Amino acid sequence: MKNKIYLLSNQKYKDVENLEVFKIKYINANIDLSKYDALLFTSKNAIYSIDNFNKNWKKIPSYSIATKTSNIVEQLGGINQFDSKSSNGDEFASKLIPLLKNKKALYLRAKKVVSNLVEILKSANIDIEENIVYETICNDNLNTKLEKNSIIIFTSPSAIKCFFNQYDWDESFKAVVIGKTTANHLPQNIDYKISTEVNIQECINLAKQLYI
Repeated sequence: MKNKIYLLSNQKYKDVENLEVFKIKYINANIDLSKYDALLFTSKNAIYSIDNFNKNWKKIPSYSIATKTSNIVEQLGGINQFDSKSSNGDEFASKLIPLLKNKKALYLRAKKVVSNLVEILKSANIDIEENIVYETICNDNLNTKLEKNSIIIFTSPSAIKCFFNQYDWDESFKAVVIGKTTANHLPQNIDYKISTEVNIQECINLAKQLYI
């Protein structure tokens, strides 16, 4: 019998079961985008949120943390100026410093973030502002009973927090994590494997290779 793979995301993939431990709430931010030369995105949810409230974001060059995020910029008709191909917010900030000189940038973000992106850019004298456009809310209405020997794919620090709000870790479980930042938020007693690429499909491939 195959091990069950639970994906802590609402994105649908073959051979896995979604466990939606959190929900995304968009926050309507009344922003005058015309005064910015660059928009910074570290999550696709920020793009979806601003697209709900202000289509003018598409006129401004977007700088994205990873290919998955930059793909959403392109799909929605935005200007994909830069893709850092990195899952780490601090690394993303370092790459942005030479690109944002003499520009006024806006970081559209979650209510809670784990990187020091804004602080790093400000310390490099980058003209950067930030605005909250969404928040992650734990879904406390789950009634899924997890099978023994299941593989849990953690897709973000928020997914970790919300998972452990609802479930205890069984010693038979295996963990696959989408990136180093997310891995740092796992309890220390849990062994895990990190995907070589920052995308969910690679996490699923790794889960299958290692455990099935």
